[in-house]
Amino acid sequence: KLFFTDYGNTAKVERCDMDGMNRTWIVDSKIEQPTALALDLVNKYVYWLDIYLDSVEVVDYQGRKRHTIIKGIQIRHLCGLAVFENYLYTVNSDNLSILRINRYNGTDVQALARLDNAKEIRVYQKRTQMAVRSHACEVDPYGMPGGCSHICLLSSNYKARTCRCRTGFILGSDGRSCK
Repeated sequence: KLFFTDYGNTAKVERCDMDGMNRTWIVDSKIEQPTALALDLVNKYVYWLDIYLDSVEVVDYQGRKRHTIIKGIQIRHLCGLAVFENYLYTVNSDNLSILRINRYNGTDVQALARLDNAKEIRVYQKRTQMAVRSHACEVDPYGMPGGCSHICLLSSNYKARTCRCRTGFILGSDGRSCK
């Protein structure tokens, strides 16, 4: 799945399949400017930062179990969001500090470091990398991912895929080759 935010006409947090199909709103009320998103891949939770409401909230992948982690002036200038173990990590764009926030109750907010011009944050750790099972976009004997000549996108599950073409090409009638 692909998770993303939108704050155009209607602010929302959405999810879809990697090929763009099955687009689903998972949050569309009491939300104004969701600008950062982080996933808890193990427990299947979506965290987001709303810069208009000065809040960090969470829902499960279906949009249930919503609650506010932290709200208020202490998180007014945040950008970027990452989750690891018991904490959320974010950047305060006002003073360029990296903040750590307890993701279960919003307490224990600590400034960890300062970085010049930081706008985004990511946590890279072996435990956050999920094991990948075989899938429909694996490279075939001819070196083509999922048998697609350009781009292979997983569909509704790991056994289904959709082929797409790079800009300037169109998908052939076979659904795999690009012309």
